[in-house]
Amino acid sequence: MQDLLAPAHVLTGLDCTSRKQLFEVIADCLASDLELSSHAIVNTLWEREQLGTTGMGNGVAIPHGRIGGISRVYGCLALLDEPLDFGAADGVPVDLVFALLAPAEAGADHLRALAQVSRILRNPDFCTDCRQARDKDALYRLLINESTATAA
Repeated sequence: MQDLLAPAHVLTGLDCTSRKQLFEVIADCLASDLELSSHAIVNTLWEREQLGTTGMGNGVAIPHGRIGGISRVYGCLALLDEPLDFGAADGVPVDLVFALLAPAEAGADHLRALAQVSRILRNPDFCTDCRQARDKDALYRLLINESTATAA
């Protein structure tokens, strides 16, 4: 998980009123480190979202997409102050978001990252712990600890 998510790519206390605005905040967080334009990141996430919701239920979403200009998979974890409607099948608005960007030519790496994040975020107790995290450092530590325990 540490290969996917840098501590600087954890966002808490977000006050977004739409998925598009959330994607803009995520893009701004990732753009300079990935040396990509925020606009390209937003478009990648939004295009995938238009194919079908990335809301997986229980207030969790994993927006993702493939983009040129990067050599590995990157993630951004966001905790929203107010949940957003992602159109998830269970109807529960989303407040815990893990966005993934993969290289345009990525195949198995992209799928492995999605599977890893999905496996961790399907645990409702873990998601509750994330929602109660005091700050972004605590949220990052929770995710790293959970990914280590899940991998064992």
